[in-house]
Amino acid sequence: MSDVITTLLPKNINELKAYSSAKSMKLSGSTWLNANESPYAKTFDVSLDNLNRYPDPQPQTVIDAYADYAGVSEENVLMTRGADEGIELLVRTFCEPGKDSISIFAPTYGMYKVTADTHNVALNVLSQEQLINDDKTTISEACAQSKLVFICNPNNPTGAILPVEKIAEIADQLSGKAIVVVDEAYIEFCEEYSSVSLLQDFKNVVVLRTLSKAFALAGLRTGFMLSNSELLNVVRKVIAPYPVSTVVAAIAAQALTKDAITQVKRQVQILNAAKAELSLALKDNKQVIAVLDSYANFVTVRLKDKAAIDVAMQSGLIMRPFVLFEQDDWIRISIGTEQELQQVTDWLNGL
Repeated sequence: MSDVITTLLPKNINELKAYSSAKSMKLSGSTWLNANESPYAKTFDVSLDNLNRYPDPQPQTVIDAYADYAGVSEENVLMTRGADEGIELLVRTFCEPGKDSISIFAPTYGMYKVTADTHNVALNVLSQEQLINDDKTTISEACAQSKLVFICNPNNPTGAILPVEKIAEIADQLSGKAIVVVDEAYIEFCEEYSSVSLLQDFKNVVVLRTLSKAFALAGLRTGFMLSNSELLNVVRKVIAPYPVSTVVAAIAAQALTKDAITQVKRQVQILNAAKAELSLALKDNKQVIAVLDSYANFVTVRLKDKAAIDVAMQSGLIMRPFVLFEQDDWIRISIGTEQELQQVTDWLNGL
């Protein structure tokens, strides 16, 4: 980077380490189980004859459909460009750069840290072990100086779940002090654990959702922020004037019809069953040291020899390596088709 550019950059951006997404690695392969995508491709009917006009900033048809699906009022829904934009909007709205902080529970989704670093917001890093095992008072006191407390539920990349009752306890303890943000990107795979019901009782709870996972629309970049109308109205001041394109709105509306949602639920059942079967096979495999219980559409395992990852990649089988718990021999496997998961077991059995 030239000295001219470096001189113009703020310190936090100059030192920023960008989030390395599954697709940013520019890998080549034939079987993709690295990005927690759905294996079910879908088709939609879209008209392109009105692209000369600006879109509705918050398309009412989609807002109403998602509100009905989530069991909330339409005033409790804000449509975003994926859940990632929801994370960024919350940090921009509620955190003062150079002064405020957010709390996270590591290992967890990397965009919380990247967003905080980008906006010069401090990071209070606690552990998943603390979140799961500590009592509400201990957790709340550890987060009390932060404006936002991010709880990824189910958590990525471990797949762990936190009971709604504990999230409620934390929100209660942090009332008037911090906003509890529950990232439910994978909630369709364990919908009984959703925190949406907490929106009735807590003004400091936000739930983030996406159509990228169970709805099989990762390429659409569509998410939703669910909260009380007072909080969402503040976020509306910060969001871009036209965040949702006409094409995205048209596809999202079709994806949220009753028939389409019924299909999603069937696919979730199939994927959950495949996950359970894969987990059992992995636990019995001599090349696997540990298999984490997962409530999402992936399984995270620790390998006996991390060199096995290179063997998989060379055969075209692409999964996501991770450094977890200070160990660099972990890999996250997205739940794909029966044939794709058979490749996983064949790879391990062939080592």
